[in-house]
Amino acid sequence: MKLVIVDYSAGNTCSVIFALNRLGIAPVISADAAEIRAADKVILPGVGAAGSAMLSLQQNGLDNVLRSLQQPMLGICLGMQLLCTASDEDDASCLDILGGQVQKLDAPKIPHIGWNDVYDLRGDLFKGLPENSYLYFVHSYGVPVSRATIATAAYGQSFSAAVQKDNFYGVQFHPEKSGDNGLLILKNFLNL
Repeated sequence: MKLVIVDYSAGNTCSVIFALNRLGIAPVISADAAEIRAADKVILPGVGAAGSAMLSLQQNGLDNVLRSLQQPMLGICLGMQLLCTASDEDDASCLDILGGQVQKLDAPKIPHIGWNDVYDLRGDLFKGLPENSYLYFVHSYGVPVSRATIATAAYGQSFSAAVQKDNFYGVQFHPEKSGDNGLLILKNFLNL
């Protein structure tokens, strides 16, 4: 299996690589459109700001490449948020795959950092994972609960912990930093 991690100067790429290595996968890190299109699976990692992340994708022509993918793609944290139409962060226009607006969390302390239970788990991404499993989050913005939501979490308010539309998946938490639960989710993604 060829798995490509999209290289667009976002953080957390190294920790995603290490987690995939633990699952026996040696991913390719690439910003090459042809290589991304030829992958069996694609991961869009992300730690950073929506505006600069979208600018980087656009400058490399990767925004249109990602929109056109037919194989399973997983957006992680900011990578999930970029699947939406727009973000309150930097007033950024995003990939518009899922629709919806990413909103700043309405919580007493921002960013939301730490372990949080995730509930209303649906779909193959969460196969074998018990309801109310704990996963690791680091974020200040969130995707509102919608028809695309396949898992929910709450921090000051409910938000989408995971989303899916067609072949596009997104997780707000960091599976690569979520211990055995996170590795199971990554394994489930690889088995889609």
